[in-house]
Amino acid sequence: MGNHSTRWIPAIGDVDKPAYQAIADAIAEDIQSGRLAASQPLPTMRHLAKVLDLNFTTVARGYAEAHRRGLIDSKAGRGSFVRQIVRSQAVRTPSSIGLIDMTMNMPPEPQDPSILQMLRVGFSGLADLEDPFSVLRYQEFGGTLHDREAGARWLGRSVPGVPAQRVLVCPGVQSALLALFTILGRPGDTICCESVTYPGIKGIAAHLGIRLKGLPADDDGIDPDAFAAACAVGPPKALYVNPTLLNPTTAVMSQQRREAVAAIAQRYSVPIIEDDAYGRLPLQAPPPLATLIPELTFYITGFAKCVGAGLRVAYTIAPNVRYAARLAATLRTTVVMPTTLAVALATRWIDDGTAEAVTSAVREESRIRQTMAAEVLGPDRYVSKPEAFHLWLTVPEPWNRVEFATHLRSHRVGVVLSETFTVADAPPAAVRVCLGGPVNREECRHSLEIIADALEHLPA
Repeated sequence: MGNHSTRWIPAIGDVDKPAYQAIADAIAEDIQSGRLAASQPLPTMRHLAKVLDLNFTTVARGYAEAHRRGLIDSKAGRGSFVRQIVRSQAVRTPSSIGLIDMTMNMPPEPQDPSILQMLRVGFSGLADLEDPFSVLRYQEFGGTLHDREAGARWLGRSVPGVPAQRVLVCPGVQSALLALFTILGRPGDTICCESVTYPGIKGIAAHLGIRLKGLPADDDGIDPDAFAAACAVGPPKALYVNPTLLNPTTAVMSQQRREAVAAIAQRYSVPIIEDDAYGRLPLQAPPPLATLIPELTFYITGFAKCVGAGLRVAYTIAPNVRYAARLAATLRTTVVMPTTLAVALATRWIDDGTAEAVTSAVREESRIRQTMAAEVLGPDRYVSKPEAFHLWLTVPEPWNRVEFATHLRSHRVGVVLSETFTVADAPPAAVRVCLGGPVNREECRHSLEIIADALEHLPA
């Protein structure tokens, strides 16, 4: 053992914690201060036990804790030594960056000055309303005719030719989903969905006493044979799908699968709830199910995933005017009406092109961060799509997903466990990683480096 290893002794003193934790904490503190350098060897466990007057097991446990935190490595014949990546992490986390929250699936926030100016103009434009009281009054639920027409234009790229009378303006996608589950199902009824799916519907179903039946799916979407089998046993009250950039797996249902699913739904008269929250992001994607089977499909999309999560405005296309009226009545019961200021802003941004410009900027920023992720993590460790702003990351053995997420949290990176999204069977060994939100590119790269380090240095 060299001079460095014999010279370094942790200052654990009289601390109010177990000695093994004090050893691991001392290693972390000395890395951060620069007293321990990358690749520097540490004293042997027997030597350190003798110097600190501790038993060997306590010191071994301290080194094991430091290894668990990603601070040190151990090699047979070489002993224990400081990890290469650790010092930069210790210096930057948490003092300069703090917790990097990659749990909330928010779009990245473009910092293009022209985009920021367009947003400011939109906000300031609300002050120029000819009748300010127009946004302070109760309004007919579903939006004014002008708001519905703006929504129909926004939807026109995906579902062209929809009349404004079938479009409802809603206070976010979640409220529309709650209303649809309410009018389509009753306690004890079954609604089918992907086996790994958007977790918001799990909460809605539990609240309403509705049973979710998860259908197997791959990167091309749900298995049509499984859907047909479920319908043959007893048609579900509805099928919920998130067909484009599925949260969390980023799967995009293929054209062939969409046609097969639409045919089965039509055969058994099963309504489809098509949650197309991410549908504006890909420049090329198969047409929505609402274009294949409009008489049975409720199509929903909004601004949360392409402009900003705080703009709680969404649009729902009902299969017909009668269903639009039923949906409006249910929404009126639960939320009264959308926030008129938010709707006015959304309509203004559709009319002046801001919504489309911000969506394009989010799409481009997502591509940049996906390229960054491929560089740092390697493309074989996760699945995603170029325009998505989240990853579905496989957790390799001997990590398990809980330990992996806990390890990342100890390094100030938050991710979401697979059980959050799982409806049927055992949760896969995976976590969702969001690349967006207020996290800038530097922070995004830093967090990806921490994740890559955990993937590279597996636990003993």
